[in-house]
Amino acid sequence: MTAQRTATYYVLGLGLLWALIPTLTFPNPPLDVVEGFAWGREMALGYTKHPPMQAWLLEASFLLTGGHDFGAYWLSQISLTIGYACIWSLGRRLGLSPWQAFWSLVLTSVNFYFTLPAPEFNPNILQIPVWSGMMLLFHRALDKGRMTDWVLLGLVAAFGLYTKYFVALIIGCIGLYALAFPSARRVLATPGPWLAAAVCLLVFAPHLYWLAKTDFLTLDYAASRSRGAATVLDHLTNPANFLFAQIANHAGLFIVVAAGLGLGGLRHLFGQGTSPSGPRATSADDRFLLWFGFLPLAIVLLASAVTGNEFKQMWGTPMFVLSGTIAVRYLKLPERWNSCRNAAIAAGAIQAIFLSVILGQALLEPMWKTKHTRLHYPGSDIAAHLAGIWKAETGSSLSYVAGDMWPAANVTLHAEERPHMFYEHDPELSPWIDLKDVQRSGVLLVWQGAGQDIPAALSRWYPGLTAEGSRTFEAFSYGTIPPITINWAIIPAGAVAESPAK
Repeated sequence: MTAQRTATYYVLGLGLLWALIPTLTFPNPPLDVVEGFAWGREMALGYTKHPPMQAWLLEASFLLTGGHDFGAYWLSQISLTIGYACIWSLGRRLGLSPWQAFWSLVLTSVNFYFTLPAPEFNPNILQIPVWSGMMLLFHRALDKGRMTDWVLLGLVAAFGLYTKYFVALIIGCIGLYALAFPSARRVLATPGPWLAAAVCLLVFAPHLYWLAKTDFLTLDYAASRSRGAATVLDHLTNPANFLFAQIANHAGLFIVVAAGLGLGGLRHLFGQGTSPSGPRATSADDRFLLWFGFLPLAIVLLASAVTGNEFKQMWGTPMFVLSGTIAVRYLKLPERWNSCRNAAIAAGAIQAIFLSVILGQALLEPMWKTKHTRLHYPGSDIAAHLAGIWKAETGSSLSYVAGDMWPAANVTLHAEERPHMFYEHDPELSPWIDLKDVQRSGVLLVWQGAGQDIPAALSRWYPGLTAEGSRTFEAFSYGTIPPITINWAIIPAGAVAESPAK
């Protein structure tokens, strides 16, 4: 069997397993998925926490699957599959032989970011095809100079910015590469790079307009996610913690390499040449690979060291799409291995372990877990009950739900009416909400916990209000996860607060 066919079977088989298991076993979607479905209900140009692309795609999957939520798991695997295809193509362009390109995919696929987090389709996962696609298109554009590649690069960059602003990092690395090296700098005298920039800006302009109208709402959230330095020591510990986390996330790659090398190979690893056999990479190819393999990480570490900010470890998800390619290129794999069979067994075992983990989370976790979990949240039951209460009390369908994000987002996703989520009942945090329509329709306030008093985020709008009803829902049909208490209050049409109480 050829390397390309083997790679195709491997990637498609892996994607099928990682999509089917959560589709068949997850009783409720993960946090980012539920929240994304709630945002996507609005099809707005932006949302409180993220640019809109993840939410738009989730909404599209909801419509295409006839109102089901399992499309999220397939979106993750579609994203990874596109990423693998780009990594394969870029590896071949950088001088890897077909079998080297295959093993670069295998080594990439066993990294943590490509395994356990994958069912939670979020902007981090969606960045994987964006980063790998932009690297491939940039390399092609430098090599061939075709306007098509430059236009596609601009489109993918805009798509990425609609996904997460962190994509600006890879855009910046591309720009720096074009400035730093004479062979790349020559393209600045051609229309290509400027056309790519113009296309990106033109496509991204609607979101920029939305940001300006909402006082840069999403940027405020992004800034809040990076904790600032509390002490001088944080300028050292925060970048160190991020770096060590990224190294740990490559544990699967290290295990597969060690299994393929064996003890003898490990002993002689650093005593032999590292240039690959087969088609040889040029110095320009090496420069490209090392630049995009390490510069994004270096910039993040430098920014953390200078500012003292703590960067979330999962932000590293798209930064290491070239890890497998770098390992193959500079460790001379698979030629240096003593046993390809052992490497394949190790890779298969790692995938099996992680697949068993998500299967265990879905089916076995309720047997020992004593805390609430997102995965076993009775979202459908809660949504059906609250929508029924609303209809019985008001005689109309539920149109708006406000309160704690998690129960409110679950009602938005699971209720047949698919009400709008009025995030924390705050128009500034929910700029898609039409307050006049809320006043005409009324709003359901919902929050979680045993207390009857409404949470602070709602009490500023309705001081002194208490729950009109409360019900306890079983978290799962068996096991030790405790039941969940949901409280609600009905704000009828004409009584909706339009500003916080003085």
